Amino acid sequence: MLEELAQAEAAVADCLDAPTWALPEHDLVAALDAAHRLEQRLAAVKLALVRELDGRGTATAQGASSTAVWLRDRLRLGVGAARRLVELAATLDAAPTGVRDALAGGAVDVEQVRVIAGTVETVHTAAGAEAADKAIGVLVDWAAQFDATLLRRLGTRILDHVAPEVADAAAKAAMEAEARRACRDRHVTLSELRDGRLRLSGILDGEAAGLLRAAIDPLTAPSGPDDPRSPGQRRHDALADLCRLALRTGELPEHGGEAAQVVVTTSFDPLALRLGAGTLDTGLHLTPETVRRLACDATILPAVLGSAGQTLDVGRQRRLFTGPLRRALVLRDRGCAFPGCDRPPRWCDAHHIRHWGDGGTTSLDNAVLLCGHHHRHVHSSEWTVQLGGDGRPEFIPPAWLDPEQIPRRNHYHLRT
Repeated sequence: MLEELAQAEAAVADCLDAPTWALPEHDLVAALDAAHRLEQRLAAVKLALVRELDGRGTATAQGASSTAVWLRDRLRLGVGAARRLVELAATLDAAPTGVRDALAGGAVDVEQVRVIAGTVETVHTAAGAEAADKAIGVLVDWAAQFDATLLRRLGTRILDHVAPEVADAAAKAAMEAEARRACRDRHVTLSELRDGRLRLSGILDGEAAGLLRAAIDPLTAPSGPDDPRSPGQRRHDALADLCRLALRTGELPEHGGEAAQVVVTTSFDPLALRLGAGTLDTGLHLTPETVRRLACDATILPAVLGSAGQTLDVGRQRRLFTGPLRRALVLRDRGCAFPGCDRPPRWCDAHHIRHWGDGGTTSLDNAVLLCGHHHRHVHSSEWTVQLGGDGRPEFIPPAWLDPEQIPRRNHYHLRT
C-alpha cells in the first residue's frame, strides 16, 4: 500500500504544476470531477487506516489517551475533527458493503456516507435486513443527485420506497418521538448581566418557532438602503417592537393585580418642561433620551385592521405581491425557486413571470419567489421561468449552458 500511495502522491504533485489556465472549460470541469472522485477514494483509504490503528490500540501504546488525541497531534487536527474522523471510521467499518464500495468508488462523499449509514440503520431497525439492502441502492443513487443535507431530508421518507407496508407506522412513530423530544427540550433562559441587560437563549419547539418567525420577520427588514444595523441588531429591535405591540393591546394577563406594563420612575423639570433620567422597576437606569422616547411611544394608539374579504388574484389592480397572495406564494415555493438556491422566503422577492410592464398580472400563476441575487440574475440573463404542469416553477437555462434547454427545478425546498 505504501508504494501505491507514494505513486499517487507523485501523480498529484505533477498535477499541481499543470497549467490549468491552458485547459478548455470542458476539460477543467472533467478534471474537477476526477479530483473530487479521487478525494473520496483517498478518504476511504484514510478511514480504513484510522479504523485499523484504533482497533490495534496504537494510540494508547504510544502514550496517547485516545485515538482522537493521537490523531490531533499526529495530523495537526482540531480535537473535534479528530473525534469525528474516528467516529466516521467506525461507522464506515460497521456499514454495509455497498456503502463502503460507494465511497471507495468515489460515488459519494464522507458526509453522504454518514447520512446513508444512519438512514440504513434506521431502516434495518424498522423493516429488517432486506429493506435495508434496498435502501442502500436507493440512497447511493440519490447521492449522485443530492448533497448530504438534501439526502438526509429525502431519507426521512425512504421507507416509502423500500418498505411501504411499514412506512406510515414508522413515520407516525418518528413524528411522535420528535414531538416528545421538542416538548422536553423547549426552554427560554433570561440571564441578567451586571449592567442590567439580559442574555437571551433557548430552544423553541416547532409551533413556537413558527409563531415567532411570523411575528418577528415583518419587523426585521432594513429601514432603508442606509440602515447601519446588523441582522442581529435588527432582530433585537424587532423583538423589542413585538413586546411594545403586545403591551399596547391591553390583552396580556394581569401581573400582580395590574395590567402588564413597563414602569419608569423619572423626574420632571418644570422650568425646562423636560423629563430627566429614569429607572425601570428592574433597577436598570435609562438615559433622558430613552425616557422621553418611551413617554412619546406611550401616547401612540394602535391601528386596528379590519377583516374584509381578500382575493388571491388582484390582476392589474396592484403591482406588489402582498397579504394573502404573498402567503400563498410562500406556501407554494417555500423559498427562492431558482435551481440550487436555499434562501428562505423572508429573503425573497416576488417576481412577475410575465413582466408587469409587458402586461403581466399580479397573480399566483404569474409569480415566482426569487432571492435578491437570482431576481437580478433572471432579469439580466437568458434564463426563463415557467410554471410546470403541476403548477410549480421551473427554469429553462440558456442554450449556451444547456443546448437541450431541459427545464430545471429547485430541490432544496422539497416537502418531506
